[in-house]
Amino acid sequence: MNMKPISMYSPRMLMLSSFVTFVGSMWLMFLNKIIVLEWELASLFLTPINITLMLDMKGMLFSSVVLFISSNVMSFSTLYMKEDKFIDRFTILVLLFVLSMNLLIYIPNMIVLLLGWDGLGIISFILVIYYQNPKSLAAGMITAMTNRIGDVMILLSIAMTLNQGHWNILSMWNESDYFPFQVLMILVAAMTKSAQMPFSSWLPAAMAAPTPVSALVHSSTLVTAGVFLLIRFYPFLSSFEWFNLLLLYMAMMTMTMAGLSATVECDMKKIIALSTLSQLGLMMCSLGFNLPLLAYFHMVVHAMFKALLFICAGVLIYSHMHSQDLRWMGNLINQMPMTSSCIMVANLAMSGFPFLAAFYTKDSIIEMSMYNLNSTNVMILLYLSLGITAFYSMRFSLNVLWAPMNSAPFYFLSEPKSVSTPMIMLGIPSIMSGMFLWWYYPFINTYMNLNPLAMKAPLAMIFMGFLIAWAWSAKSNKMSYSLQVFMSYMWYLTPISTQFLMGWYMTLSKYYLETVDQAWLEYLGGTGMHLAMVNYSNKSLKINLAGPLNYIILSIVTFFMVGLTLT
Repeated sequence: MNMKPISMYSPRMLMLSSFVTFVGSMWLMFLNKIIVLEWELASLFLTPINITLMLDMKGMLFSSVVLFISSNVMSFSTLYMKEDKFIDRFTILVLLFVLSMNLLIYIPNMIVLLLGWDGLGIISFILVIYYQNPKSLAAGMITAMTNRIGDVMILLSIAMTLNQGHWNILSMWNESDYFPFQVLMILVAAMTKSAQMPFSSWLPAAMAAPTPVSALVHSSTLVTAGVFLLIRFYPFLSSFEWFNLLLLYMAMMTMTMAGLSATVECDMKKIIALSTLSQLGLMMCSLGFNLPLLAYFHMVVHAMFKALLFICAGVLIYSHMHSQDLRWMGNLINQMPMTSSCIMVANLAMSGFPFLAAFYTKDSIIEMSMYNLNSTNVMILLYLSLGITAFYSMRFSLNVLWAPMNSAPFYFLSEPKSVSTPMIMLGIPSIMSGMFLWWYYPFINTYMNLNPLAMKAPLAMIFMGFLIAWAWSAKSNKMSYSLQVFMSYMWYLTPISTQFLMGWYMTLSKYYLETVDQAWLEYLGGTGMHLAMVNYSNKSLKINLAGPLNYIILSIVTFFMVGLTLT
């Protein structure tokens, strides 16, 4: 009996699960209810360890988005990974990755939450090194090591929360002496997972994974885990007076750095990864502006258009013999019209073009920041990041769609169903999800009085970015080499996170090897014990070879010694 591989029916299974969770989220939203299920697993020092599931509108809606994107990614992977001999292993890893993300979404208990948190880190490492070459291994190691920093921070925060008698996020209080340290540790953990500065270098490196994995990781799972954790913890974290300010400035630096790096990058997947980093910075900015609901809203709509953009990039890579260089592409609009349309929709949505998905969130975040913030520097960086996003989005589209082709035209004669169906399924919410969520969920209940000129400024920055990109592509502009290196290396974060730390650790390891491991520890450890045992064995052998006389003398001496002791 021939059985179908798991990759054939997993998209349908995921789509059905997505529909069920979406209906559940709408039901909870209209009833305005939260369902909490709790089972006691064990007790540690009179502190119960419970498995808690929290079913609320935000969690179930985001879970529905994760499952929906996973279904489309798995459908696309049937084409992209069809030549892989281990397609079932790949499918199982992706399903475990989705399961880990859902555990993180539904579990508010910090100890049990580690199942999802660590699961994401471990499986992401396995998926990044999937192609099993030195480049993938290096990318996997920096991804795993950076995420382990976040794991340690979560473990330390669990230890510091022990005095509260529970680890439930819903009922944490801020009267503990360790409260500032708990906040900082949870913040660092979220920053490592969402690749905020100075932990940003792993995210572009993770592009060594297969493109379907990138579409899932960089849209709705691994990179958004940190943002979702902060949204869950926000009532607890925001009571620390420096939390919003720290988060805001780190996010602004991340947005600016990622945007500038994307303007000089030529690797298609790395451009999309840097755009993800910039959008994550915007979500963190929204949290820094005390707007957690808008951060959640942007996280949902960003997942849609970013997954669409990655699938389109995967189609281009597949049809160009797995080349990722923008400079080898061009004239796609005449070759693959559906893919071209979806690229334009995704890039315009990412730029915040009016009435597409991200327009409602970006515009609202900027308007609310103007209403609540008096810092001119932050506003300048926010507008600059908005213009830079429009610039690299238009640069991407111009190079791929309208530039002359610089390579042989390897492309589909007709886009197959496994490609067109996911693009249509993700293209529709990339256009309409912002409008739908804005109508059916009251994210903002306040009315703002803003200067009409200030309200038009974001749109002006978007069009200015488009125009500069168009003018830049028309001329052969030469950038300073040192500036280009500085920007392409993410403000030197990449060498600092790899070669610099590796060299320091290698020097320290060599010193430890020469002075400790191969020096006094060698003589006090295994080698010393070996020499002592050899010496003892040699002496015992001499006694044995001396004959019975030694045994008689030894017995007499022992007899007299025992007698003296007893008397």
